[in-house]
Amino acid sequence: MKTLSRRRFLGAAGGLVGIASMALKGRSQGVLGSNERINIALIGCGGRGMGLIGGFMERKDVRVAGLCDIHPERLSGAARGVGARQTGPEPKRLTRIDQVLEDRDVDAVVIATPDHWHTPAALRACQAGKDVYVEKPFCHNVWEGRQLVQAARKYGRVVQIGTQNRSGAYNLAAKAYIDSGALGDIRLVKVYNCKGGGPFRLGDPGEKPEGFDWQEWLGPAPGRTYHQRIFGGGWHQFWDFSGGDLADDGIHQLDLALMLMGDPAAPGSVSASGGRMQFKDDREVPDVEILQYEYPGFVLTFELTQYANAMNKIAGEIRGGDAFPNWLQCATRIEFYGSKEFLVLGRHGGGWQAFNSAGKVSSEHFGRHPDPEHKQNFVECLRSRKRPNSDVERCLQSHTVMHIGNIAHRIGNRQLRFDSATEEFIGNAEANQLLRRANQNRYSVPEVV
Repeated sequence: MKTLSRRRFLGAAGGLVGIASMALKGRSQGVLGSNERINIALIGCGGRGMGLIGGFMERKDVRVAGLCDIHPERLSGAARGVGARQTGPEPKRLTRIDQVLEDRDVDAVVIATPDHWHTPAALRACQAGKDVYVEKPFCHNVWEGRQLVQAARKYGRVVQIGTQNRSGAYNLAAKAYIDSGALGDIRLVKVYNCKGGGPFRLGDPGEKPEGFDWQEWLGPAPGRTYHQRIFGGGWHQFWDFSGGDLADDGIHQLDLALMLMGDPAAPGSVSASGGRMQFKDDREVPDVEILQYEYPGFVLTFELTQYANAMNKIAGEIRGGDAFPNWLQCATRIEFYGSKEFLVLGRHGGGWQAFNSAGKVSSEHFGRHPDPEHKQNFVECLRSRKRPNSDVERCLQSHTVMHIGNIAHRIGNRQLRFDSATEEFIGNAEANQLLRRANQNRYSVPEVV
């Protein structure tokens, strides 16, 4: 692909800045001093975005310099909220990502857009000289993930993924316990994301809000008419924007399980079963999904439900305290089956317990939600230029596992062989087509980063 000029790139990317030929020179390109306050900008001012930025605002060494959202009303509300909590001037109100990336005072961006925008925004931030904290899943497909890894390395940027369990002290203790050999040989790992839920209906498409750019919101996704339900969170139910609950929530447990197993290369094979079995509604993604991955030496399974209301995510009081979940009804647990002991672990502060052959607890560690530690790690890496705990390249492995599982389901619940070296399926063209999406419009991830 020929190198684009600045003008041609900006036209091809819909005004998104990026571009190897014009990396911005300014504050964000240098190394921050130990006492220098970090200026961050939030891209995506929905519920998750405001939650993330609230955590950063608790720090005295971070200032929210800008807020970006294409929904004018939501942007105004976010700016008022931040302005009321933060001393000094109210953050800049920005409606386009390029406005954030062109601001030389911004050191880093926090990306909490809908999933399909994560890689396009993060990649262009790297090109513009900004460090990145991007929510999971950080990529819509395997190819996009690899492109972001290349951009992070090429432009020397810190890219932290929002899989905060990698910064949890209790998870590191669990890894040390497993690495010690206390469990013996681990041949089976079970990952659960068995939550409740109800049917999903699109309903009335509604009227597009005044000043809201629907085409900008769609970005790299295929065109479709505006629908208030899709914009209002229903995008999680469609493949064009998401990877279903495996990508939205299950990736936390999947990433953590693979971390504790030493972040192995992608498995040699994957098989799938499930579908929309409980709700015959308007969603595309499954409400039951069972995946089986075969690694050299062990098998990992992932089980998902969207209807099992007897199952519960780990409660807030457990996340912030010293208690353990009710493991039987814990919807977001991980089980490690060793030849000597059995270990069960909960994400986001659930802690872990190991059981011996007599069923007695042989070791345990309570947990606390690791959000503060994860943000601390990001800030430290902005100064040191070290790779963060959830570095984009490290997390590409778990995201690849996530995506190939969904692909096995999407093509008819097949068993597929996968080559981790080439990041392609062996002998299945249909599956390989889903490893990336076509560069179909001006917002697409570029072929050359």
